[in-house]
Amino acid sequence: MQNKKKKIPKFKSEVEEQEFWATYDSTEYVEWGTAGKALFPDLKPTMKTISLRLPEPMLNNLKVLANERDVPYQSLLKMFLKERLDKELQKT
Repeated sequence: MQNKKKKIPKFKSEVEEQEFWATYDSTEYVEWGTAGKALFPDLKPTMKTISLRLPEPMLNNLKVLANERDVPYQSLLKMFLKERLDKELQKT
């Protein structure tokens, strides 16, 4: 006989759902042993627009490098930031 799982509550917002799952054990609600793989091909990461002041020569250099790589300079900046963040996080 399989244990009866608790019913997942309805959430008013994504934040409320995040808070719920941060404090409750999902194994009380989901039978993970029978769960299947889910694919989300159209899922995009949440993006937040920020304002960033850079010295003009630094921005110009970034644009030159981006042009050499045939990518937008904002994309190159994100790649550089990600590489450095990954490196820094590996230290901890």
